[in-house]
Amino acid sequence: MIAFLTGLRGRLVITFTVVAVAASALVAGIGFELAKGALIERTTKTAVDDLTKDLERIDFAVGELRPGEVPPSSEELTNLANALAGPDRHTLLEYQDQYYRDDEGLFGGGDVTGELRGQARSKLVSQRRMIDGALWLVLGTQVYRAGTDDVARPTGLLVFEFVSLSEEERTLANLREAFAQAGGITLLIALTVALVSARHVLLPVGRLSAAAQALGRGRLDTRLPVRGKDELAELTAHFNDAAAALELSVSELRALEAMSRRFVADVSHELRTPLTAMTAVADMLAEEAERLPEQPAKAVRLVLSEVGRLRELVEHLIEVSRFDAGTATLALESVDVADAICDSLEVRGWSDDVRVQAPAGVVANLDPRRFDVIVANLVGNALKHGGQPVLITARSTPNGLEVKVRDHGEGIPPEALPHVFDRFFKVGTGRVRSQGSGLGLSIARANAQLHGGTISVRPQQPGTLFTVWLPHA
Repeated sequence: MIAFLTGLRGRLVITFTVVAVAASALVAGIGFELAKGALIERTTKTAVDDLTKDLERIDFAVGELRPGEVPPSSEELTNLANALAGPDRHTLLEYQDQYYRDDEGLFGGGDVTGELRGQARSKLVSQRRMIDGALWLVLGTQVYRAGTDDVARPTGLLVFEFVSLSEEERTLANLREAFAQAGGITLLIALTVALVSARHVLLPVGRLSAAAQALGRGRLDTRLPVRGKDELAELTAHFNDAAAALELSVSELRALEAMSRRFVADVSHELRTPLTAMTAVADMLAEEAERLPEQPAKAVRLVLSEVGRLRELVEHLIEVSRFDAGTATLALESVDVADAICDSLEVRGWSDDVRVQAPAGVVANLDPRRFDVIVANLVGNALKHGGQPVLITARSTPNGLEVKVRDHGEGIPPEALPHVFDRFFKVGTGRVRSQGSGLGLSIARANAQLHGGTISVRPQQPGTLFTVWLPHA
């Protein structure tokens, strides 16, 4: 009997008893989460169904007007907002940059996040938000209307509905209190068992757990003393062996990774010297190309093109190596966004090819050189692979700076969209020999992320839209 109580098996029996108590608490927690999820899901589904049915009853013309139709008046839109509202439910409409609220007027455009507004343009979305200390379910969608060809098209009318979740919160509070009372009783029983067995059962396991956590945090030299000859001692010995093997493997991987990064950086820098000479010679050949016969002139132009591609590739590889090495830093300045965009286009001779819509006086705290790289790579990509016209817009939002680059080309295939920011990715086999290095969009995203921002891509009809978001510093 004593051997049983002092052995690992006996300790595990006691430990499992404690685990059983903990499991009951876990079941209660899971039950609460399931109830909470079901309640929220039911409320969301009801609100979505109600909103969908209400929108189907819109009886005035919006969006693309047919012959004889007139645009909706402010009164009609306000009446629609009131019709969609109800008890614990409020409505906000956005149409042609104007907002229309129900009579209570509790919410405005500032209560709708940019993320929700952007997603609502393409689908019906929901979001739970705390507004003025209360929890609200916010629904957002765009109204579609069938055109003369019976094809449903977006009208530009955005509907945002705010549904109060106060009743659901009270229900969950009552449920939480009931679970807490049951958990308190279980806890008292569990503590009685745990206080007796913790010293002999949980201390060795706790040491092993702490060692595993330390190993997970990167302390690969973590080892445990092996005491005794029971199953736990054997497990500790296996842990030490695994930790030693892991330390060796990680050290080798880190060395290989460092060698790979250093190799890319060294090769890129070493290529700069011959590239400089090649560029000088290429410039001389460019001056003579027009006076050469057709075939030699064609060969010279090919060489000039390839030298340009190689120079761009080397510069991009050097930039990538900085990000991989973690040496890329920000030099933040107060920058006039419109001037920065225009300067970036003018330096590259793109001013006549790109239409800019950026209000004067929009100032952002960012790294001007890295912002120039973002603009240049996105616009250059649009000019090379998109289609005219190319439009770049910029505006300041409550959450940050938003810059959009839109082209009107054939667009990117849906299966390629998730990979456009991958390194060396090019859409289609026909673009393998394009002037791009396949690194431009990856570098643009890395620069945006260095600012704490993001870059997203969405297909348009026609073309492609890239959206840059940089937070206010």
